[in-house]
Amino acid sequence: MSIQPIDVLYTAVATAENGRDGKVASDDGNLEVVVNPPKQMGGSGAGTNPEQLFAAGYSACFQGALGVVARQAKADISGSTVTASVGIGKTPAGGFGLKVAISASIPNVDEATARELVEKAHQVCPYSHATRGNIEVTITVD
Repeated sequence: MSIQPIDVLYTAVATAENGRDGKVASDDGNLEVVVNPPKQMGGSGAGTNPEQLFAAGYSACFQGALGVVARQAKADISGSTVTASVGIGKTPAGGFGLKVAISASIPNVDEATARELVEKAHQVCPYSHATRGNIEVTITVD
């Protein structure tokens, strides 16, 4: 799959100090967090970690994409939630990889409509575009 050109509307900029055991801050001052490895990976777990930040970004972005496709379909998604679970682990080839599970709850539509909206959102979401073909992403509807 080739990279498609885009007309950039916004660029987020963040800088990390000391990698997984330091801090991350955005250039505009709206985000500044301490990062530490989770206890499961031998860290203190005292701060957030890159996987939590990725899960937060992916879930927010996917919810936004869901809103776009719901408006097009004139579907009521009020009260809906999107949860992203991001796992990190060792790969067979060495190094580390990520695995994502997206779960959406859309209480005001029937299950078939919810599934259709979620599949369409997965086609629209920029995070889904970025991960497609790179990491395992599963999508479910609660």
